[in-house]
Amino acid sequence: MMTMKLKYPALFVMMLVFLTACSGNKESKEVVPEFLDVQLTVNPEQGNVNEPITFEAKVTYGDKEVTNPDSIEFEIWLANDENHERIIPEHVGNGVFRLEKKFAVEGTYYVYSHVTAENMHNMPKKEFIIGTPSNPEESSTSTIME
Repeated sequence: MMTMKLKYPALFVMMLVFLTACSGNKESKEVVPEFLDVQLTVNPEQGNVNEPITFEAKVTYGDKEVTNPDSIEFEIWLANDENHERIIPEHVGNGVFRLEKKFAVEGTYYVYSHVTAENMHNMPKKEFIIGTPSNPEESSTSTIME
């Protein structure tokens, strides 16, 4: 059998001690993943025809406010309508983006807030009603097999 002898065992031990000591002096920072959070609000959630509805998205990444996302828009539509309107909201400060809009047609509506920042995308959805509710959309979680 072949045995391996270290020519400089003391040097080997000193290198191990040195490497261990050096790595022990550094503070190890664990990288905790942050998440893109979007708090979407609709006010009022039950409004009237031709009266303003205010949409707000409060955007944060971890504990910091996002003031300049890669993209942000509100997608708004009447339930069961194929026409979706996309509008870019105004940044009003502190990571809050706002849109005020009036609606001429009664019914049940939906809004998505599409936000992309920090290589993440978040799109919360809210339902709101103008005047008399219309038939809501079927849940997107339904499974229909053809």
